[in-house]
Amino acid sequence: MKKKLILIDGNSIAYRAFFALPLLSNDKGVHTNAIYGFTMMLMKILEDEKPSHMLVAFDAGKTTFRHSTFKEYKGGRQKTPPELSEQFPLVRQLLDTYGIARYELENYEADDIIGTLAQQASKEDYEVKVISGDRDLLQLVDEQVTVSMTKKGITEVEEFTPAAILEKYELTPEQIVDMKGLMGDKSDNIPGVPGIGEKTAIKLLKQFKTVEGVYENIDEVSGAKLLQNLSENKEQALMSKELATINTDSPIELTVNDTLRPDAEMDKVAEFFKSLGFTSLLTKLGVSLENEPTEELEEINFEVLEIISEDHLSNDSSLIVEMVGENYHTEVIQGFGLSNEKGHFFIPTTVGLESNVFKTWLEDERAKKNVYDAKGAYVALKWKDIHLKGVDFDPLLASYINDPAQSNKEFSDLINGKINFSIQTAESIYGKGAKQAQPAKELLADYVVRKTIAISKLKESLEESLRKNSQYELLTELELPLTFILGDMEFEGVTVQEETLKKMGTELASKLKELEEKIYELAGEKFNINSPKQLGVILFEKLQLPSGKKTKTGYSTSADVLEKLESEHEIIRMILHFRQVGKLNSTYVEGLLKVINAADSKVHTRFNQVLAQTGRLSSIDPNLQNIPIRLEEGRKIRKAFVASKKDWVIFAADYSQIELRVLAHIAQDENLMEAFKNDFDVHTKTAMDVFHVNEDEVTSNMRRQAKAVNFGIVYGISDYGLSQGLGITRKEASIFIEKYFASYPKVKDYMSDIIQKAKLDGFVSTILNRRRYIPEITSSNFNVRGFAERTAMNTPIQGSAADIIKKAMILLDERLKSEKLQAKLILQVHDELILEAPKEELAILEKLVPEVMEHAVELVVPLKVDYNSGESWFEAK
Repeated sequence: MKKKLILIDGNSIAYRAFFALPLLSNDKGVHTNAIYGFTMMLMKILEDEKPSHMLVAFDAGKTTFRHSTFKEYKGGRQKTPPELSEQFPLVRQLLDTYGIARYELENYEADDIIGTLAQQASKEDYEVKVISGDRDLLQLVDEQVTVSMTKKGITEVEEFTPAAILEKYELTPEQIVDMKGLMGDKSDNIPGVPGIGEKTAIKLLKQFKTVEGVYENIDEVSGAKLLQNLSENKEQALMSKELATINTDSPIELTVNDTLRPDAEMDKVAEFFKSLGFTSLLTKLGVSLENEPTEELEEINFEVLEIISEDHLSNDSSLIVEMVGENYHTEVIQGFGLSNEKGHFFIPTTVGLESNVFKTWLEDERAKKNVYDAKGAYVALKWKDIHLKGVDFDPLLASYINDPAQSNKEFSDLINGKINFSIQTAESIYGKGAKQAQPAKELLADYVVRKTIAISKLKESLEESLRKNSQYELLTELELPLTFILGDMEFEGVTVQEETLKKMGTELASKLKELEEKIYELAGEKFNINSPKQLGVILFEKLQLPSGKKTKTGYSTSADVLEKLESEHEIIRMILHFRQVGKLNSTYVEGLLKVINAADSKVHTRFNQVLAQTGRLSSIDPNLQNIPIRLEEGRKIRKAFVASKKDWVIFAADYSQIELRVLAHIAQDENLMEAFKNDFDVHTKTAMDVFHVNEDEVTSNMRRQAKAVNFGIVYGISDYGLSQGLGITRKEASIFIEKYFASYPKVKDYMSDIIQKAKLDGFVSTILNRRRYIPEITSSNFNVRGFAERTAMNTPIQGSAADIIKKAMILLDERLKSEKLQAKLILQVHDELILEAPKEELAILEKLVPEVMEHAVELVVPLKVDYNSGESWFEAK
């Protein structure tokens, strides 16, 4: 079998992948669009080509031997976006994982490495294929060497043989450098001859063969202007040809034999894909994501109780309220686990719920209890009219505070590596999906009791760790009190008017129909708007709009592609609106209708207290923190959220620009502090400083840009990221960021200082001492380290804002109860607290709520709260 060598232009393919895909990132916040696209291309090559030899060449640096000929070579190129630079180490790691050779050579380009190896392999009778997006490489084509040029998208290529080059350009491969010599190349800043484009260059070369041939027969060139340009730029043309010529005799220190491709160790590849969150690519590898079998368990002694007496109960016990699924509002309680100095016990559900002795103990504030997922247990029991009290430790919360990065989804994960004790996974007890079933009573009892024993064993080590890190109060004074407030809010629920939602559904359906007709009219025909394939044909073939990228299945019509085309044709705005309205109807109107509790006409969400590493809360089933506010139709969804009683109203209060106020507090920047102390609009202030204008000269667009920078800067936003968000050039974005830092110098100092502190300490902290560990901040991997630095900058700000609103919820709950008000908290959404209250209490709430929220934590700048009330959540905004 003939040996086959594949040579890949690494920089070119990585760039192609980065710009062809949206700016993706995984659950760790690592940008992955370039590495994902590169991986797709690599897998396709391996599958289709089955090469015996392979190498990926990279540029070694910005300076090459060509710069000694022309110092402006490749000058004017925009700086590589940091979001892409961060991914190059991952591309190299991918190749190493696959065992594919890679090479770069100081003072030379990837093209030169490829050209040298291609010539070597061609002489040794290899079949050679070069893959790149750079047309320069077409000069390497011969009977042994084929060049595949990437087209739109990632995996689609156009193959060039000598015949294909002749057909497309009417030139031989050798004449490609002559064409570049005459027409130049803007992307590489090769000047060429002014006024000569591709058509003229090809015409000249068909007549005179080479650049030198043109000048040897200069008198035969027709056209006065063309003749003048050629005559005046002879040296430049010859230099341009030299610059475009690939060095096929580069001093590389490897041979074709060194590119032999070993069989990849697919388990290592799978682990790499898992680390990046590439689950779809794992599926292509045929990798199972099932859990490993659990280890053999040690025996434990416990008793199954049919009657509960005082002899089984204690003032210091560990308790498990066992449920299979996550939704404790509706889940069946499988039984109870109890461990104390008197023994270990399993209590069947009926026995526990019907025992007055057990109920009295559960509701006894003096009987201290260690409860895993105290909120879930509290709410589940509350639905049974049992009011759990006396909880003074929750290992789920404690573990989350101790290290918010660890997984808390599975009890067995919680104890893994922390105590010398074994426990099964929930899946091994109950099964999974359709195979889920009720386990044998003995197996269930053993599993539940093991959990209670594990809680007791965990408590001492977790409390010791929290005290050591000065975080014990974060558990006892913030997270634990909050968990029961959240439990009450979840149990109370929020009233949602079904009829209002249905009416909105009808209106949205009508709006969809209206938009559909307008789209058909603009398109000139009917088609399936929800079909990317049909839509792509309409937009990019029939209407001839500039296409972003094309895949095997057709043109990409993703939101990021369409948003860039919005100014090109009215139909784009209509399609984007059509999609937004469709999502509103399916996700929010129809979605909410599915989860309204028929018994009380309410939705009972669940607040996740142990998910976000910053300490922020989130909500699920339904996600009430995601109801859109930008689209008018989206805001109207809130009209369905009303108070649960007649003559009651919704009262909403939210922190104004809390993260920027926290930034002012932490950075101690005088300009930022001054704006907040004087109650000046900070976005207007930033616009004034950056654009050097007076307040009355600040336009809405100036303020919009200033707002984007104010909120983006602490997330480590780059000039590329800002340019994408504002629709401006990277140069403009870069200047904007520079001016911002000139206006707020201590913000820049903070960002630099916090990164250095994180490198020394290994973590960053919020103002209430919540920690986030960032071991990746010293990583040699540029990509991983870049994300870690952004995390270090942002976490103290976002985390402190989260701590403040949590503290406010606890203080507000205390005040409402101490003043015997009927008003109650029902929702928390980002920086906003939503209450329902009788109308007669509104005057009290308008003073009490802002007072509590604004003084929850004292900062060097004042906290400010905006509030409103109304018949619905919509009116209260």
